[in-house]
Amino acid sequence: MSAAAESGLAVEFSHVSKSYSIYAAPRDRLKELALLNRRSFHTDFWALRDVSFDVRRGETFCVLGENGSGKSTLLQICAGILQPTSGTAVAQGRVAALLELGSGFNPEFSGRDNVYLNGSILGLSAKEMDRRFPEIAAFAEIGDFIDQPVKTYSSGMVVRLAFAVSIHLDPEILLVDEALAVGDVYFRQRCMRKIHELRSNGITILFVSHSTSDVKALGDRALWLDKGCVKALGRTDLVVAQYLAAMSAKDMAYQARDLHPIRSTPSIAEDVVEGIPNIDHRFGDGKAEIIGIAVLDTDGSRVAALEPNSTIVVRISVRAKATLDRPIVGFMFRNHLGVDFAGTNTARERADLEPMFDRDIATVDFYVDLPPLYASSFSFSPAIANGSLEQYSICDWIDNAVVLQMQKSDQPIYGQFHLPCRVQVNRKIEAAKPAREETAVR
Repeated sequence: MSAAAESGLAVEFSHVSKSYSIYAAPRDRLKELALLNRRSFHTDFWALRDVSFDVRRGETFCVLGENGSGKSTLLQICAGILQPTSGTAVAQGRVAALLELGSGFNPEFSGRDNVYLNGSILGLSAKEMDRRFPEIAAFAEIGDFIDQPVKTYSSGMVVRLAFAVSIHLDPEILLVDEALAVGDVYFRQRCMRKIHELRSNGITILFVSHSTSDVKALGDRALWLDKGCVKALGRTDLVVAQYLAAMSAKDMAYQARDLHPIRSTPSIAEDVVEGIPNIDHRFGDGKAEIIGIAVLDTDGSRVAALEPNSTIVVRISVRAKATLDRPIVGFMFRNHLGVDFAGTNTARERADLEPMFDRDIATVDFYVDLPPLYASSFSFSPAIANGSLEQYSICDWIDNAVVLQMQKSDQPIYGQFHLPCRVQVNRKIEAAKPAREETAVR
């Protein structure tokens, strides 16, 4: 038995580094081989540098970091797909990995064949797979496509099947990369509920995501990777706070450089806001885009935190990239668990926008009176759509573009927020007192 198993650890990384050889041209690789590696024609790219951490059995461990920080490489090493250049990586137990789109699927095989193939790789018999297959097919919900070649699937269908396979093969360790981000909202919610279920059942989970709300809702501990190095490791809320602070500072520094000024003509209003502090996920048909969001006080200054019983201004600037007959701008307000807490938009507030044409820019200010809310982090997800409240198409939606902490109220909050109310105490009615019995002394 390994040291990791004896200590109750499911995953143990000790001083792991991973290097890739980068060649300027394919012929340089041939030169190197011809000279029997006596002369180097490549440069080393270190995807991971001296990474150490451990994951206890039954723990949900989240990994944060920008694109290119080494998150996927870390999971691939954990899954045994890659070997570290130096250091040791040990995973104890059956590993199911949902990494890249179609990872582990043969595109020429049908979905059904790939399900059985994945089961056999994990050591399950055909009889066991016969028993599990109906549940896998039902969860994936891809209908008759289950018997079609995987190469005919959309990216969302591949993710549906891959996730269904991963969770129904009794994994002891589940690895989840950003693949869920391409799924539709309905299926993604089902996946997140299933992950919560697996978590409650004691399955060890390594979860990689740009969605800090998902990380905070799931993670027992978190690791922040930056350019392949460990930047922070520890309690999820503390690591997420450090990560968001760094991303916000980076965005502010970028805005200060003003490399790509938006105000190209004098006609553009001076209140256009530029910059998006954070992007967990972005989608839409591309007919318009969010170019900036800021949360301000009534004096026009950016707020560092949310104050109970205050008024904030959520300023959203958008640019049309096609003709929008009935543009709608709005935002969703989410709590620390990623639950949609409240939302509004220009159509809902009956502040209809004029039609927009290609390159038109509009800025909308939402004046929001904040009630006393439970002291936690809240996020703003801006969006622009075209249509009506009943029927519309999303042009651009950005998940959790701004994340701010709600300050503690001077009065206790029972539940998530204090509901404004008026209290009236009716006249006190005293209970009738029993008559005192007279006693005669004889």
